[in-house]
Amino acid sequence: MLRAHGNAYNIFILVLTIFSLAIMVLLILPVTPAEHDLLMLYDNAVCVIFLIDFAFNITGAKPKRAYFIGQRGWLDLLGSIPTIGVFQLGALLRLARLSRLARITRLLRGQAGKDLVVDVLRNRGQYATFITILLAGIVLSTGSILVLEFESRAADGNIKTGGEAIWWGLVTITTVGYGDFYPVTMLGRLTGIFVMFAGIGIIGALASILASLLVSPSTPAEPAPEAASPAGPALDASTTSAIVEELAGLRAEVAGQRVEIAALRATLDTDST
Repeated sequence: MLRAHGNAYNIFILVLTIFSLAIMVLLILPVTPAEHDLLMLYDNAVCVIFLIDFAFNITGAKPKRAYFIGQRGWLDLLGSIPTIGVFQLGALLRLARLSRLARITRLLRGQAGKDLVVDVLRNRGQYATFITILLAGIVLSTGSILVLEFESRAADGNIKTGGEAIWWGLVTITTVGYGDFYPVTMLGRLTGIFVMFAGIGIIGALASILASLLVSPSTPAEPAPEAASPAGPALDASTTSAIVEELAGLRAEVAGQRVEIAALRATLDTDST
């Protein structure tokens, strides 16, 4: 038995895998040392996420062999090794991520389009959370890589290292605009405009997700009280006879009052004549 994941999580890992393969391609291209270090930083960050995914999958598999061998989990592990310390050759194993890409694609293709749409509508919160986190990471990484490419080659540019590019990306995507690092080239400023507008949408989405988590769900409506029986509760014989006697006494009292009123009227008529 394997640990089951929702479609939102599978799509998140699928897009992250494609993004990591794109980073692998960029690392092959002739880039500056600063850009290479920045790409390696993002690649290692993806590796950490993939290692967490591997641990999550193998701990939920029973038996573990079903995932590690049957689902080629060992390829997931090889493709998740970061390029740090003694694992400097880990970059050679990035192609193992194609196994994760093929497995998730096969899972999503096995579902009908209508079922996927129903799942999106049913789990809107999960999809919104994963997509927002994914977009924030992609916008931050893409924006910082592009601005470093454009600004590091400018004579009067002030963004020269990967750390400065990340710092600029963070303060721009959060719409803070600290101002210590800023683009001076036209392409760098266009990148900044893209990151700012994307940041507005991402911050708004995160705020709405947080609000939905903080607002308590509405309490279910209380059931309407049952209508009383129109006939009322049943009465026993003793209660009925007591009521009859009480009514007879009231009638006699009313009759006596009428006699007294008639006598009083006769007296008043006699006096007036």
